[in-house]
Amino acid sequence: MSNFLKNWGEAAYTSVGFFWMALWAFALGYIISSMIQIFVTEKRMQETMGGAEGKGVLLGTFFGFISSSCSFAALASTKSIFKKGASFISSIAFLLASTNLVIELGIIISIFLGWQFVVGEYVGGVLLILISWMLIRIINPKKLIEKARENLNDSDSESDDDSRDWKKQIVDEKSWALVSKKYKMEWQMVWKDVTVGFTIAGIVAVFIPDSFFETLFINTGQGNTDFTFFEILEHIIVGPVVAFITFIGSMGNIPLAALLLGKGVSFAGVMAFIFSDLVVFPVLRINARYYGWKMSLFILFLLFTALIGTSLALHYSFDLLSVLPDPSQVKIQDSEYFKIDYTFFLNLAFLIVSGYLVYLGFFKKKDVDHSMSEMAPKSTLLENIMKYAALGCYLWLAGGLLTKFFIL
Repeated sequence: MSNFLKNWGEAAYTSVGFFWMALWAFALGYIISSMIQIFVTEKRMQETMGGAEGKGVLLGTFFGFISSSCSFAALASTKSIFKKGASFISSIAFLLASTNLVIELGIIISIFLGWQFVVGEYVGGVLLILISWMLIRIINPKKLIEKARENLNDSDSESDDDSRDWKKQIVDEKSWALVSKKYKMEWQMVWKDVTVGFTIAGIVAVFIPDSFFETLFINTGQGNTDFTFFEILEHIIVGPVVAFITFIGSMGNIPLAALLLGKGVSFAGVMAFIFSDLVVFPVLRINARYYGWKMSLFILFLLFTALIGTSLALHYSFDLLSVLPDPSQVKIQDSEYFKIDYTFFLNLAFLIVSGYLVYLGFFKKKDVDHSMSEMAPKSTLLENIMKYAALGCYLWLAGGLLTKFFIL
């Protein structure tokens, strides 16, 4: 019993430490994302992505890069720009870029995993788009695309004032009040995923033995980076399966990805796990609601195939350049999470900025337009499950911290 209590306290402390390490990065990323979403109108995106295919893909990638990293927000935005005339491949490029090339995700990855994974994330995001583009050109699903457009409900109300001048907006306090509301929405979209994700990461770090990962991922082990092609392929396939079981969103998945690397999973397997946020059942169901099941399954096939190709290409390219990451570089093994260093001062600074945005949004709430970007229709059951799971996580964390500091 005493051993369990000790592990419980250590797991809770680890989870809170993980979040403390990443807090400033979340705040910075969501502030940047909120600013871009207020100062860059969706209508401009829609009008510029329906032209030439190459230009549309490039613009879709760029607009995705400056958008929110929340999968559900990305799904809704993708549906919107596709319905307004953007080509299918441009829309897919936007979807992939908005979940894999966004600024805040790169910052979180740099904290937990190191520079190789940041490079892998951004290069891999581009490869995902290029492979998907190639597959669409080869398969050429014209009838499927036409049917998907027909399935979209034309009665959706989507308005966007394109007359706004960002130069005037950026010095307007009301615009910053809108930024604060968007910032609040960003946190509302991810708080459950982040809470559950970081709690699970702490539990896995303390309670789950290495033998479990050695069974799940073939030939894993501390320090082992010598994998055969079929072992790497197995890691790539199992990575999305693990993501499916623990689906908590791309941002909450990063500490889990770091744990997988620390347990000896191959670079390709970890990258596949990170890339898997768009090949899980909630996303499949939402796409089916938008476009129909045939198109939803085609998108699943498209993204999963691109994921396999991208992960293999990244692994062997990094191996050729002798820059495959060493599992020992994982930074989450450090138990001194709360020491006075750059993380402490960055967290303090961004807590102050966040406090100002909350203040601005609260006192300007009657003076600003409340219309915000659309969100994909989440499952009420899934949302309730995640809500109660997050509340359960808070109880687990509180109990563990009390045990660590006041009981043992």
